[in-house]
Amino acid sequence: MTAPKKLYIKTYGCQMNVYDSERMSEALGGQGYVETQSPDDADMILLNTCHIREKAAEKVYSELGRFKGLKADKPDLKIGVAGCVAQAEGEEIMRRQPLVDLVVGPQSYHRLPEMEAKAGAGEKVLDTDFPEEDKFEQLKRRPKAKRGPTAFLTVQEGCDKFCAFCVVPYTRGAEVSRPADRILREAEDLVERGVREITLLGQNVNAYHGAGADGDTTLAQLIWQLDKIDGLERIRFTTSHPNDMMDDLIEAHGTCAKLMPYLHLPVQAGSDKILKRMNRAHTAESYLRLIERIRAARPDILISGDFIVGFPEETEEDFQATLDLVEEVKYGTAYSFKYSTRPGTPAAERAQVDPKEADDRLQRLQALLTRQQREVQDSMVGREVGVLFEKPGRFAGQMVGKSDYLHAVHVADCDAAVGDLRRVRILSSGTNSLAGELID
Repeated sequence: MTAPKKLYIKTYGCQMNVYDSERMSEALGGQGYVETQSPDDADMILLNTCHIREKAAEKVYSELGRFKGLKADKPDLKIGVAGCVAQAEGEEIMRRQPLVDLVVGPQSYHRLPEMEAKAGAGEKVLDTDFPEEDKFEQLKRRPKAKRGPTAFLTVQEGCDKFCAFCVVPYTRGAEVSRPADRILREAEDLVERGVREITLLGQNVNAYHGAGADGDTTLAQLIWQLDKIDGLERIRFTTSHPNDMMDDLIEAHGTCAKLMPYLHLPVQAGSDKILKRMNRAHTAESYLRLIERIRAARPDILISGDFIVGFPEETEEDFQATLDLVEEVKYGTAYSFKYSTRPGTPAAERAQVDPKEADDRLQRLQALLTRQQREVQDSMVGREVGVLFEKPGRFAGQMVGKSDYLHAVHVADCDAAVGDLRRVRILSSGTNSLAGELID
């Protein structure tokens, strides 16, 4: 009996890349591959890359350089680069790193089996097209192997917003939404395999408008259809754009019990001048009024956000407007970054803020966000929350899971099993997690 070939995938960046890596592994499973956790014993290495962070391409080249020795010791080892850096760099990757056998963009990974076969025959394979066929429909249905209690499910890809700092429209393409029936079928498959919480993914997930039986389906309508699946207990979605936060989705947060009280809603800056230069197409005031409406529908909702500081032409006054917005919103968690250029984006050609100024602003913003995060966590002490347990903790008898609000919660002397959804009373708040006790 032939031993299975081993596949090592390293995933960078967003949750959508995590989902894509799972589907790539499944696609190559039909070619006889099983996943391994070490590149040292792999027959194929795939780097599933992200182009959002600073110097993303250089980090990929550096990682590839570490595989030279492996390739020398094992000439039949196949090395591939997938994801957004693959889409952006294309032939440059193969030129700079001859050890790479295949390069595949995020819209073409359903073709991996054919690409792997060509690479096995000694060809160099490049596919960064935006194919007309639906990659999700071309992929085989997920195998029925047991899954953990949580899963990502991509429902929408691409972006039409063209924010001045972002490469996503160039690497992921225009906004495309998957048909609702295919999403529901995949969700049912996941639930059959043990999944109890699904996070719907999209670059602009709340712009979802997939084909349905009676015309286009909104994200809120999709959520209500998912709500009917027996065994699915929790629904989340990310990442949202403020301009696509429609009335029915706001209403769903107040009326759909399975939709969790957590919303990631990036604003990026608090200065209208900077928002306009970013091409965000919303204002600080419109964002604040939107938050008011969301909290009116679900008062206990935890709001998360994204921020970029040091964007070209940002002044201290502009940055103070960001601090003022943060003070008003009171974020439960947030992600903040210093602006860094992305070749090919409009902002890359503009005059840059002094790096020391940008560093100082980032530290000040992060200090404020950290204080707010801790205040929200501390406010959970004494409350009862639902916790979906995902894994054993570091200590004997300890279990760890996520609350309704996406806080990590650990419980000692816990008789819950992985996949159990239990009520927990929060006893204390740590740096990045909560401690509690079972109450049912």
